[in-house]
Amino acid sequence: MNDKQVAVVTGGAGFIGSHVVDLLLDRGYEVRVIDNLVGGREVNLAHHAGNPKLHFLNSDIRALAPGASVFKGVGRVFHFAGIGDIVPSIEQPIEYMSVNAQGTVQVLECAREAGAAKFVYAASSSCYGLADTPTREDHPIRPKYPYALSKYHGEQAALHWHGVYGLPVNSIRIFNAYGTRSRTSGAYGAVFGVFLRQKIAGKPFTVVGDGTQSRDFLYVTDVAEAFVRAGETSLTGKIWNLGAGNPQPVNRLVELLGGEVVHIPKRPGEPDVTHADITAVTRDLGWGPKISFEQGVSNILKQIDYWREAPLWDPQSIAQASKVWFKYMAGA
Repeated sequence: MNDKQVAVVTGGAGFIGSHVVDLLLDRGYEVRVIDNLVGGREVNLAHHAGNPKLHFLNSDIRALAPGASVFKGVGRVFHFAGIGDIVPSIEQPIEYMSVNAQGTVQVLECAREAGAAKFVYAASSSCYGLADTPTREDHPIRPKYPYALSKYHGEQAALHWHGVYGLPVNSIRIFNAYGTRSRTSGAYGAVFGVFLRQKIAGKPFTVVGDGTQSRDFLYVTDVAEAFVRAGETSLTGKIWNLGAGNPQPVNRLVELLGGEVVHIPKRPGEPDVTHADITAVTRDLGWGPKISFEQGVSNILKQIDYWREAPLWDPQSIAQASKVWFKYMAGA
């Protein structure tokens, strides 16, 4: 296996991937980013302009093939590339399965051919569905929508490559990552992107339900630290849940952001609480969250202009974007 200080980061111009790139460069790695800039943004890497240790390839992961030069001599592969918006997956299941599952297989084969020393897969806690909390890694798998299924299939492929081909793989099931550079895509998506654009426009926050639902928000630099540790550990074949272990109500987020609220219907198939049991990841990787929710939100507000070009959602446009979700998820 190749254990060089060379890393490939797929989706490395995206939200979490770009923070992993930051950390790897700080630690002296040569970093090769693969991103088709559908979800990622070049500005996320602009502060590294001129760094000879950073290389960028604009490519869809499905176009990668074993022997691709970007993987030559690679030691570690961090795989974030994929489609991350949840609601549109109901309308586009083929695309989600193609990118998130088959695309992962393409990257796995490239890593295997290159003899990578570690492959770290960015999995999703959505595989658990409406889970018991705090949620452990051995919780039953119950994906409720195509995004969740596609990410779980990608994880299963990664673990299969570990079992059959001996590729050293670890998988991290991310709960609710937040922070600077989070997505500004055109699809209706994660709460932070929606709320930040609404705050810029002086519009009310569209709170789903009564806002008492809570999410295990973990700041993105803490997420990045866990991934790099998962790439450097001697442990392989591991699955870890990753959160702060301290769920925060949506109403607390609204309080920290400051602004008026309008309530919209609660979506079926979504949990009231997400809460990661982080016993395993703290034990195995010596990792722990460092950034409080209050500090994390403060960091974001200092860079709120990043979301100025994001779509502005209101109750009517959200209802339209969520129509198919309500149709198919009513019995979830």
